[in-house]
Amino acid sequence: MTLRTDHLEADVLRTADGSTLQVRAADAARLAPFEGETRPDGDGHLLSGPLSPANAAALREAFEVLRPRPIGDTRTSVGTGDRLGLATAGQARAFRDQGAGLAPVLAQQSIREMDRLGRDALSVIDEATFGCLEEGWDGGYGADCDHIKTTEGIDRGLAAGFVTFTLDPGDHVVDVTGGITAQQLAEVPWEALGDDLESLRDRYVGTVLDLGGSRIEITREAIDTAAVKYGAAVAEAARLFRHLQGSARHEVEAEIAVDETAWLTTFVEHHYMAGELARLGVEWFSFAPRYVDGFEKGVEFLGDEDELRENLTAHHAISRLHGGYKISLHSGSDKFSIYPLAVAATDGHVHLKTSGTSYLCALEVIARHDPELLAQIWDISRAAYARSRASYQVSAHEDRTPETLEGVYTAALIAASDSRQILHVGYGDSLVASDAQGVVLGERLRRVLEAHHAEYSEVLAAHIGRHLAPFAAAAGDRAGQPQADGERADAVGVG
Repeated sequence: MTLRTDHLEADVLRTADGSTLQVRAADAARLAPFEGETRPDGDGHLLSGPLSPANAAALREAFEVLRPRPIGDTRTSVGTGDRLGLATAGQARAFRDQGAGLAPVLAQQSIREMDRLGRDALSVIDEATFGCLEEGWDGGYGADCDHIKTTEGIDRGLAAGFVTFTLDPGDHVVDVTGGITAQQLAEVPWEALGDDLESLRDRYVGTVLDLGGSRIEITREAIDTAAVKYGAAVAEAARLFRHLQGSARHEVEAEIAVDETAWLTTFVEHHYMAGELARLGVEWFSFAPRYVDGFEKGVEFLGDEDELRENLTAHHAISRLHGGYKISLHSGSDKFSIYPLAVAATDGHVHLKTSGTSYLCALEVIARHDPELLAQIWDISRAAYARSRASYQVSAHEDRTPETLEGVYTAALIAASDSRQILHVGYGDSLVASDAQGVVLGERLRRVLEAHHAEYSEVLAAHIGRHLAPFAAAAGDRAGQPQADGERADAVGVG
């Protein structure tokens, strides 16, 4: 498909021999920012060039719709993620077909995944740019530098042009399951928090949280525990946010995420974090607490749906107490059974994140066209699972899966929970490994997907579309409704 301005039209051609950018203009001078070969074309000129960083930058300069933009807190939103750099066209088609009214985040990858795959942050933006052009997507998109734990990660994202930064202070969360001690209370970073224990207690103890269906009075024990558990995380999130705000030279927004920890975020703890982050001047549009168990990678929700409904409803109520930010569902891939529940519990004020499911869609295409490559990926993923699983919430067992793929129906393998999780978390080892001829498997995989890119986009559009439809329905319901009390039209700075 093609995008047009008054002076240019551009598209991407993908073939078995590779991919090419084509840009047409009546005036050859309009093609000067692009690199490639130019020739006469009817009444104008046609440039054919590579999908290079220079051409991606030139496209973003020429087409406003190809520049990432903040998604804000008012629209239901979904981030789709792309480990390979070839999924954006299919994902954009899914938004076109089944995601009306949603704010799409089509460039989304964590620093952890970038490092595992040897990708740089700019390539994530560039490949989303070309994917949007390929699909002719003119609906805009966000770019999320996900799960940032360091200022260096922020700097990498800013240099590349990311606009959304998911700040993850999860490494600073303290295990309080055995209770807390006076020593732990003393070790809370009070100076960094600009606070002291007595002042904290004065602000919170005796406060009653109205969670809609229930009310909770905050006790001294509960707030002391919250300070021990999350005090250092709050201080770290504030430090990262100040660095982001002080370093950004373009519009940015922040999400706060503590979901990748082992311990449930209680409602008092969520309220504590929101209140203290706001007191420290932090602004955010979305918040990801650690929910009830059941959010595992690549498979359906495995927990208690009634418990989840209560959990999400209360977290949403707390967000409303602090100005109305979105509740973010990470590890959201393939949780089809709970999407309507999540929409209802949050009144559609929710941000869904998916990522690895698009990689699994790629493996479906590989299974059809290069089963030998899939077998190599399976062998590496299965062997690496014991180590790879440490970074993810998964429960697959290798002994419930085949050792080799000989005689195995691969479509069923990719769909089955145990093998699906093994493939999901084994991507890092698989894609950087080399075959017997020294060819990197990730490059082999890309070549197959390039040759069958229309098929890959079709698979993605259908699969991602299943994720989007329930949230799009919520977005449609919210459209035209008066803004709820406490909600704001811009990215939220609560307090």
